Amino acid sequence: MSAPAQQLAQNLVQSVDWLAVAPPTLVAVVGLAVLVADLFVAEHRKALLGWVSVAGLAAALLLLLPLLDGDRATFCLNDGTRACSYVADPFTLAVQLLVLGGALVAALLSVTTLKDAGRGLPEGEFWFLLLSSAAGAALLPASRDLATLIVALEVASLPAFALVGLRHGDRRSSEAALKFFFSSVTATAVSLMGVSFVYASTGTLHLTEIARRVQDVDGQLTTLADTGVVLTLVGFAFKTAAVPFHFWVPDTYVGAPLPIAAYLSVVGKAVGLTGLVLVTVVALPSYADVWGPALAGLAALTMTVGNAGALRQRGTRAYSAVRLLAWSSIGQAGYLLVPIAAAAYSGDAERSIGSTVAYALMYGAVNLGAFAVAALVGRTASRNRLTDYRGLYASHPLAALLLAFFLLCLAGLPPGIIGLFAKVTVFSAAVDAGLGWLAVLMAVNVVVALYYYLRWTALLFRAPEGAPREHRSPAPLTAALAVTAVLAVALSGAPQLILRFAGTGLF
Repeated sequence: MSAPAQQLAQNLVQSVDWLAVAPPTLVAVVGLAVLVADLFVAEHRKALLGWVSVAGLAAALLLLLPLLDGDRATFCLNDGTRACSYVADPFTLAVQLLVLGGALVAALLSVTTLKDAGRGLPEGEFWFLLLSSAAGAALLPASRDLATLIVALEVASLPAFALVGLRHGDRRSSEAALKFFFSSVTATAVSLMGVSFVYASTGTLHLTEIARRVQDVDGQLTTLADTGVVLTLVGFAFKTAAVPFHFWVPDTYVGAPLPIAAYLSVVGKAVGLTGLVLVTVVALPSYADVWGPALAGLAALTMTVGNAGALRQRGTRAYSAVRLLAWSSIGQAGYLLVPIAAAAYSGDAERSIGSTVAYALMYGAVNLGAFAVAALVGRTASRNRLTDYRGLYASHPLAALLLAFFLLCLAGLPPGIIGLFAKVTVFSAAVDAGLGWLAVLMAVNVVVALYYYLRWTALLFRAPEGAPREHRSPAPLTAALAVTAVLAVALSGAPQLILRFAGTGLF
């Protein structure tokens, strides 16, 4: 056998580290099991599929614990470079915690939503799609080559299209799914073209090898490499809903089933941001002079436009709470982009990325909590308008207090200490990187956002119009509220649990 053939054979024969790949693998296996079981389970026992899905996500979260003892890698090349396609390092585990935790809360919300919808949503297909998307999202942070990264991105995105439009006969749901589909397909096409250009100019798909080879690209291929870098960044900017690629978000959140809107607001955002981090900091550090200013500009636009859009959601009957949360999530995406941009200018890029991870974990916990309260109110007010929250304290004091706490965390006000600390961490990352103008703009946007967060909070404690509505919370919805509340309160009491990511190396 020739030397190249022997090398190929060695690379094809892999010793798989099954513990490293266990979390996304388990979620995928449970998804397939639920789809098959749906064929045999009687209609009145379909709720069991939901609880099996919840158990599968909880088990996948527990499988992260054995991975804390050290970095693991698998599917590696045997050519001396030791470039790997799957790496379970602290960055991977932190993002997988966010993704699987977000999917678990969305699943708990979905159990109640599916029961209330009756036959309006097909349960077997719903759980299969949700678990498939969660498996792809959990795979993405561990991906260390562009092929695996794109595949994981599409596995996370394609089921989400169907989840958004799964309500048959619902015009808003179909329109939301169509907008989501077209925006995501455009992003994928742009990303694939960029990836193909990067591969053509470097001859490799592994991120660490791209980082090494892209600095020595042949002069005739420099333009091709530059174009590939720009197109890849634009494609992932679509996925993060960064302005001007944000137009699909408000209508998609309003038209989707509420648990799916909650899922997209946290897990969907984590997918896009993770892809950006891997492509910029890991694969293209030598192009920091390109992606640094671009991401700083995107961060400035995104936080400003997101907060401006949220300000327009006045407390009238025409505006929904979910739409306000959608615009708020766009503004929060701008804050999340700040440390990634700062990594281009900072001497310690890993610390900057740690700030993004810390902020994302805070945002995930409290934003899911806000959606959980919205799900509770939505059981008696299907349009989920802002005015439906007036006097919530009179009918459900605990839900009102929790929503007020979640909103204060998002605003960065006490007693939401974790929100304040997370914002300070992001602000410090910008200042340390010399991006003073971006730090000032962020501070202005934080002050602007106080208006709509506090206005919604005040509405909760005003006298209700007419008799207070009775809000009953089923067990799964209560569990989702409890999980998010405990996390938010615990993190406000001990913010070092996640802020330590901002001071440690993640790669």
